[in-house]
Amino acid sequence: QVQLVESGGELVQAGGSLRLSCAASGRTFSSYAMGWFRQGPGKEREFVATIRGSGSRTYYADSVKGRFTISRDNAKNTVYLQMNSLKPEDTAVYYCAAGPIPTMASTNYDYWGQGTQVTVSS
Repeated sequence: QVQLVESGGELVQAGGSLRLSCAASGRTFSSYAMGWFRQGPGKEREFVATIRGSGSRTYYADSVKGRFTISRDNAKNTVYLQMNSLKPEDTAVYYCAAGPIPTMASTNYDYWGQGTQVTVSS
């Protein structure tokens, strides 16, 4: 079992920045690809970003490319999502997830955190 706990979500003005963190309990953290997903009010869950276990490759949704950066510190069993130039449409509950490969499909991830709320005001 892998337990994931997100933190860092809060209310922020449009144009501002936040850094989300996801702490994992597993001892094989580096073997997992990690992903960030989000679910806005009245919307379905959507892919945001993913990163290889080694951290050597990242992928982003077009909607966040150039604004968000995913990174990881395997020594700390933590993955991060740096969010810059935030827009109201970024408002959502953000979830981190762990899986075998870095993909955009939520079905490829086996473990999920409880989420952290990000609200961007206009």
